[in-house]
Amino acid sequence: MTEYAMPPETVRTLITALQRYGVAACVGGGWAVDALVGKQTREHLDLDVWVDADDFEGLVAAFADQGVDRIYPWPGDRPWNFVLHDGHSRRVDLHLYETLSDGRLHYGSLKAPFMFTRDDLSGEGEIAGISVHCERPEFALQNHTGYEPREIDRHDVAVLCERFGLQPPENFR
Repeated sequence: MTEYAMPPETVRTLITALQRYGVAACVGGGWAVDALVGKQTREHLDLDVWVDADDFEGLVAAFADQGVDRIYPWPGDRPWNFVLHDGHSRRVDLHLYETLSDGRLHYGSLKAPFMFTRDDLSGEGEIAGISVHCERPEFALQNHTGYEPREIDRHDVAVLCERFGLQPPENFR
């Protein structure tokens, strides 16, 4: 069985590869939390990234250069949200959105869209000595609602709430 891990140095390598291809990626998930606080607070099994669908070709080329070029079957995969991996230890959870003519960002299907703003992805943080764009604390917290929290989710929410003075979502109380 494959052991997946996403240490900070690997995050730096993947983000740098995306930048070389002109892809403006935004770090999400647990690494967004750690980027916002400027240090790794837990182990990570993957890297979540938000990317405009217009940058998809560059993303594929950047990750292919790094060997992250296989689809990892995952329950609930959708054309806008799926996982790539390298067959060994690196896994990337992609979140593709489209920018609408009014400036809002559209994620998901036409039947059940999730709308948000570019400002939601305007957080700034640091991972392994490089500056990264990441989810804003409030958006990261919002993304922890609507499901049964796991232990890592409880950890991430506690870090966000303590560091930024936010109230935990109802499902974390």
